[in-house]
Amino acid sequence: MNDVTDKTFTIVITGAGGQLGQELARMSVAPHIRIVGLDRSKLDITDADQCKSVMDELRPDAIIHAAAHTAVDRAEAEPDTARLVNVLGTRNVAIAAEAVGAKFIFVSTDYVFNGKNVTPYSEHDATDPQSVYGRTKLEGEREAAAHCSRLFVVRTSWVYGRYGNNFVKTMLKLAEQRNELKVVQDQVGSPTFTYDLAELLLSLAQTDDYGIYHASNSGICSWYEFAKAIFEEAGLTNIRVIPCNTEEFPRPAPRPAYSVLGNQALIDAGFKPLRHWREALHDYIRSTSKQD
Repeated sequence: MNDVTDKTFTIVITGAGGQLGQELARMSVAPHIRIVGLDRSKLDITDADQCKSVMDELRPDAIIHAAAHTAVDRAEAEPDTARLVNVLGTRNVAIAAEAVGAKFIFVSTDYVFNGKNVTPYSEHDATDPQSVYGRTKLEGEREAAAHCSRLFVVRTSWVYGRYGNNFVKTMLKLAEQRNELKVVQDQVGSPTFTYDLAELLLSLAQTDDYGIYHASNSGICSWYEFAKAIFEEAGLTNIRVIPCNTEEFPRPAPRPAYSVLGNQALIDAGFKPLRHWREALHDYIRSTSKQD
């Protein structure tokens, strides 16, 4: 007799060529789960007809929408492109998801907030994005909510991992070129390892606990403290990290001064908070050094 677990549960990953998307597409999963990773060459999310036809063919049970325009500074100069991907692209995938009865997980960001809090942002705090990137991701959340009846919005922060470019890789690369670095100390948040985030997203996809969630690794640090921890974990004791303030490094897009996300909704849904960021960093550095 067939049991419910005998049925294949198909999860489609959009943006499977990106940092989080690659992590998701390569995760080890239970035998009854099938992951289908779609990078830009396999799915152009800005093409509504293609989104519909691809999802009609695959008939997924869940879609994790990791595709996004995430170049924060470039978005300031290319607002139309950011909107095309983060807003219209999300609408297209959301409509296609609803048409085939799929759950829809929209990966969002701490940038939907203004960064002026002094305590962790709750899932229900008022949004107030200060950048094009933040505004378009918030509009994406709203498009998803307008078109999906089975929606998870998962906001995260300070993401790094094995694939793509990120702060950890940048710091380690700079350490090969110099022994002294300046890093901002007046922006605080919670670094998030893509592996931990991917595990949670895949678990969420198999529930019906729809809603808004905040998901970052536990604990709080500044970029300066994060950089120091990276070098400590990598055994690079000769690197001197000098704290500085945001105004010393002007960027086109404003950065939130406070990006800490509270995770009460996850706890209420029965999930454990993601492990401490330092423990996750330790495992990341150890795993990448083994690959080298």
